[in-house]
Parts: sequence; C-alpha cells; structure tokens
Amino acid sequence: MLRIPLLAVPFSLHTDASGTAVGATSGQKDVSEIEHPLAFVSQKLTTTQCRWSTLERKAYAIVWALGRFRDLIFGSHIVIFCDHNSLQYIRESATKSAKLLRWSLTLVEFDLGIKYTKNSENVVADYLSRM
Repeated sequence: MLRIPLLAVPFSLHTDASGTAVGATSGQKDVSEIEHPLAFVSQKLTTTQCRWSTLERKAYAIVWALGRFRDLIFGSHIVIFCDHNSLQYIRESATKSAKLLRWSLTLVEFDLGIKYTKNSENVVADYLSRM
C-alpha cells in the first residue's frame, strides 16, 4: 500500500538498471522500522543508453531517480540502495569519465548516502528495470 510522505523522516531510494531500462522505488520507514513504498517509476533506455557500461547505466539510474523524486526528497536525508558496489564511492573517487564526473557533481546537492544491497534484496527496483 502506498503511503503519503513525511518530510521529517529520511527517504530511501532503491534503484536498478538493466540493459534496456531503469527503475526506482521511493520509501520511508515507520516508527517500527518497516519500510513502506511511496512511489514506483521506470523508464526505457534509448539505444545509445543501452550501449553504456553497466556502471554508467547503474549511475544513471541513481541520477534519474533523484531527478524524478526531486520535488519530494530535496532537503531531506536520502539513502540510496543499489546493487553495484562501486557506486558507493562515486562521489569520492576521481573518475576519468566526464559523464560519471558530471553525475557525481549532481549528487553533491543532495544529502544522501549510497549503500550496496544484494541483487536478491533489491527485488522491486530490479523488476521495474526489466519491464
């Protein structure tokens, strides 16, 4: 069941990308630490985006999800869950890809943390990205 967001409570975003689409879900935990969904989104990738590396597609899923939920989450703490371990360090690492560098600069305006989650635990976002 979808819930109405509470702006004082931290948000969570679960993101994923496949070879053809990206998907994300936003949620919040209640007082008993049970996470409830707020919204589900997905988008098909263009032919150019389908040729990107796995890291670029997964990073795009994060940036895209933040853009889609920007009005809802801006100013709140956000925890992003993704199934690509190296994305935890996207803001700290010096990358040689202009695209990833540009996206990491986009992340600076948000109060967020990126956490790795196993693919088997990221079921909803994984399903949305597989269309």
